[in-house]
Amino acid sequence: MNRILIPGVLAAILAYGAPAMAQQKSAPVEVWKSATCGCCIAWIKYMQSEGYTVKANNAAMGILAKIKRQAGLSPDIQACHTAKIAGYVIEGHVPARDIARLLSEKPDAIGLAVPNMPMGSPGMDFGPDKQRYEVLLVKNDGSTEVFTRY
Repeated sequence: MNRILIPGVLAAILAYGAPAMAQQKSAPVEVWKSATCGCCIAWIKYMQSEGYTVKANNAAMGILAKIKRQAGLSPDIQACHTAKIAGYVIEGHVPARDIARLLSEKPDAIGLAVPNMPMGSPGMDFGPDKQRYEVLLVKNDGSTEVFTRY
């Protein structure tokens, strides 16, 4: 009896969870980056491989700085590219699973940031070297708290 019940429950969970994930991934990701940044391109390809639709915008460094400033991102949490999805700002090499969690939980916040460009993060996984890093939840007042640790 348990062998029949468990797969049925699992199928129901997957059936109800899948539409929510599909809805989250249907929100387009718009990215602003330098035209020559290879790791930005790698993060965009990673996000596309995770099922997201991504629109990339090349911008001069002055424009990027203005976008980051207008988004409420202090210099100490900035990275090479800035994205927006469903009203949230995504700064740097944030993993797709954290973006999905953000969209699911819908906190009252600016968004998520991975400061700098840590080796091993999505788009910065160019070899065996991996750094520990944190994904930060950027609150509306500009303060941060740890959202996830890797």
